[in-house]
Amino acid sequence: MKITKAQSQSNRAHIVATASELFRERGFDGVGVAELMAAAGFTQGGFYKHFGSKADLMAEAAANSLAQSLADSAEREVEQFFEVYLSRQHRDHRGGGCTLAALCADAARQSDTLKATFAEGLENTLQALEAKYNAAHETPQEGLRAKMLDSMAHAIGAIMLSRACPDDSALADEVLEVCRREITASLP
Repeated sequence: MKITKAQSQSNRAHIVATASELFRERGFDGVGVAELMAAAGFTQGGFYKHFGSKADLMAEAAANSLAQSLADSAEREVEQFFEVYLSRQHRDHRGGGCTLAALCADAARQSDTLKATFAEGLENTLQALEAKYNAAHETPQEGLRAKMLDSMAHAIGAIMLSRACPDDSALADEVLEVCRREITASLP
């Protein structure tokens, strides 16, 4: 049975959303095409009707989840952003959390195309944080970009370290608490 162009686009979007979540949960190499397509409710054979390769899907899924993370955080002030980012809820929800924290280590071993997707996502996040901060504080701050970059690197590293500890360990929570406090205190 032939499907409409609209249905094909909807199916593709569903595959991308499913891949985005699975990749954040298990990493790029932790999910195969057959498993991914089954999770999306399709057969493996349908994959190549939508994507040239798994690498193409990886880049599209990363771009999609990076844009979604940015949209989800758009309503928060900078201080709130870091409060939520450095929470146990974010740490424990890999599949719905920040793509940067979930997949930076994987992306470092991938193609320049995928690395460019991550660089663009980071750049967009930095610009959004700078704009949000400047809007809340009447005058632009000297060195704000460097501060936001430092805070993002600090926050991403904190999530990664916390996730590397056993879930219920005191150290996992301490990493988040200390880093949240230090980032918030260091904002200009």
